[in-house]
Amino acid sequence: MCNHNVDYVIMLNVGFMVRIQIQLTEEQAKKLRELSAATRESVAELIRKAVDQFIITEKPDRSALYRQAELVVGKYNCDTGDVSIDHDRYLEEAFGP
Repeated sequence: MCNHNVDYVIMLNVGFMVRIQIQLTEEQAKKLRELSAATRESVAELIRKAVDQFIITEKPDRSALYRQAELVVGKYNCDTGDVSIDHDRYLEEAFGP
């Protein structure tokens, strides 16, 4: 039997809400706080909206994909200077037929 730490909160005109603890990167938390201040919506409401969007579309919005990609840009080094140009050739050499 699973032991999950889940609290239930009753919200007016919404019904039952489940309290779930998540962990975010510092950058995610910073951006959420900035967006919260700009939109005057709570961080929790922004997260609920993002989850709803993800569930409805079954994929994150394009800006979320860009933010995720930015986390790995420049993270890895390569001795070859033309990977962005000849990536197909390098992939074929590594995983070829």
